[in-house]
Amino acid sequence: MRRVVFNQKGGVGKSSITVNLAAISAAQGRRTLVLDLDPQCNASQYLLGDAAIFERDKPELTPNIGQFFAQSLTFKSKEKPLSEFVHPTPFSHLFVIPSNPELREIEHLLESKHKIYKLSAALQQLTHSYDEIFIDTPPAFNFYTLSALIAAERCLIPFDCDAFSRRALYTLMENVHETCSDHNKDLSIEGIIINQFQPRASLPVKLVNELRAEGLPVLDPALSSSVVMKESHQLCMPLIHHAPKHKLTQEFVALFATLSGAAA
Repeated sequence: MRRVVFNQKGGVGKSSITVNLAAISAAQGRRTLVLDLDPQCNASQYLLGDAAIFERDKPELTPNIGQFFAQSLTFKSKEKPLSEFVHPTPFSHLFVIPSNPELREIEHLLESKHKIYKLSAALQQLTHSYDEIFIDTPPAFNFYTLSALIAAERCLIPFDCDAFSRRALYTLMENVHETCSDHNKDLSIEGIIINQFQPRASLPVKLVNELRAEGLPVLDPALSSSVVMKESHQLCMPLIHHAPKHKLTQEFVALFATLSGAAA
């Protein structure tokens, strides 16, 4: 299954959701790949730590997804397949194709060369090598998010219980439906993931209830707000390994079970 985690708004937990669902998949014995398309490289750093941090006086982590895209802009006779850009992580069955800030610099070149289907074709070749593929995206509807939507089978939408997020949600869903209609008939919205949920606060509860009343595909369970997520980020250790018995971890486990059951 190829899933893209997408929201045009920043700070809604795309990378955290991507990595933790992928880590649970891998912990359950599935061969799992994370593809990081965000130039901020958060998912890459979450899984690989300092090696994925780009600094001026430090060698970049190679190979990376920026190099995969950049090779299509040269006149080399043969491009390397996407499989050669995969890195192992410290966690069994979990692999990552790391991002690179270079993605920002080459985006307009890729657009002008009409490379929007390149990622889809490359991931098709990896389908039989991995049981689950999770794609993290930048907080914008741009070349890379559109490439991911074209390459994916399911779309997960994080929602952080904010009034501005709700207004943006409708535009986001329209973009996904338009992509499905124009580019990828196999794509569907798998569900809306309620993130950083505070059940004792009236506004989040009200917003979630209204989304459900509208018939939108809100997934259960919601993911709680917890400092353990920040600890997990700092340690570069997904929750299933850092705090397997924590409430938030168990919510992620239950959410992955929901997704696995729906996909079966």
